[in-house]
Amino acid sequence: MSRAHIKQTFRLDAGLVRSLEDRARQRGTTKTEVVEAALTALLLPQDQDRAEALLIRRLDRLVRLLERLEWHTDLTNETLALFVRHWLTSTTPLPDNALAAAQATGKRRWEGFVDALAKRMDGGAKLAAELSRGEAQSDPARK
Repeated sequence: MSRAHIKQTFRLDAGLVRSLEDRARQRGTTKTEVVEAALTALLLPQDQDRAEALLIRRLDRLVRLLERLEWHTDLTNETLALFVRHWLTSTTPLPDNALAAAQATGKRRWEGFVDALAKRMDGGAKLAAELSRGEAQSDPARK
């Protein structure tokens, strides 16, 4: 049983017609089928409700993701702040005659740290994964 079709004539912008032809070609359908699908999506409320529900679910998922990201960012910031505070309060200043050697050692260590960080961020094992498997040592100087 086929549906009754009524022929309509419309004037459309030339750019819109090109877009319609492109979409029909991409989908391997007729321009009429593309127009019918577009009008159905626009005019039938149940399809609008379904599309709105899908959009709301996706937005909710994005909100939860952003909340987790915010929590992790706060955790990272607090961890760094606590470490810096501890380091500043527990490290004694060096005498002037040892300062140059300490700066050279610090520079080498910093460059090693940056290299290790770059490797980990490029797909290496993440610290959180190591911690969950119990592989990380509590003192990184022991490695």
